[in-house]
Amino acid sequence: ARRYRPASTIKMLLALVALDELDLDKTVTATAEDAAVEGSAVGIGKNGQYTNRQLMQGLVMASGNDAAHLLARQLGGDAATVDKMNHLADTLGAHDTRTATPSGLDGPGMSSSPFDLALIFHTAMKNPTFAELISTETVQFPGFPKDPAIPDDQDRPPFALANDNQLLYNYDGALGGKTGFTDDARHTYVGGADHDGRRLMVTLMGAEAQPIRPWEQAARLLDYGFALDRDARVGSLEDLHPADEGSAAVLAAPPQQDSAAATSSVVASGSDHPDNTLALRAGVGIVGAAVVLVLVLCARRLSRRR
Repeated sequence: ARRYRPASTIKMLLALVALDELDLDKTVTATAEDAAVEGSAVGIGKNGQYTNRQLMQGLVMASGNDAAHLLARQLGGDAATVDKMNHLADTLGAHDTRTATPSGLDGPGMSSSPFDLALIFHTAMKNPTFAELISTETVQFPGFPKDPAIPDDQDRPPFALANDNQLLYNYDGALGGKTGFTDDARHTYVGGADHDGRRLMVTLMGAEAQPIRPWEQAARLLDYGFALDRDARVGSLEDLHPADEGSAAVLAAPPQQDSAAATSSVVASGSDHPDNTLALRAGVGIVGAAVVLVLVLCARRLSRRR
């Protein structure tokens, strides 16, 4: 599979690591370094008091790099957290994924693929806490105290934190999703929806916010996927299991494209199969082109981490 910069969609891996290792009810104190992290921020402030659950809300709902930094600090620092994220990606079978920063900021070797992001999102959505976080529209987020070192500084009051995934508000049956953007990655996106028990996931990488926004592009892909025959089959991948070498390989490669073009994929999952079989139906298309390649990937069971 071709590799692209994932931007903040890689925060899904950080969320899974944090959910596995951290006590969500623990309260932690933010530092000036946490608050000053580069890029998107939820609004953490020096000496602010936050539970890890609130940090997870800031991470997943608002893509806060400040929340990512404070979570990573508890996981042993950026380098240790990146190692854990890469290990998890490899365990899941996301072999095109290499994390360079916990937040998704571009770094040497940072890469993933549409299939990997779909695989990671599919796994994350099995975690009830992650699924709840990513589908939450608004929550109250804590403020933080004034800084005595700054003349006339004021306490920051709590505020309403809104989910930045517009698909959640504008698409019937939306399950949630994760947005991303950096100058190198351009727009990235992962999202999903459920229509009458049929679940579809969409990933976009290297996209542009034209002629419509990425979430609207995702909505169009979801419409396309839901319009397909539920039982359509193009290919199958038996015994997909994270422990098997090469098991996450896509059956057919996406069409060749210009480096400036975006790649997207549509993946549907269902649990109405015997023996705990999971079906992954995937489509890979080129945004702005007329070619759409539809794949069907069948798997028995994807392991999950709590």
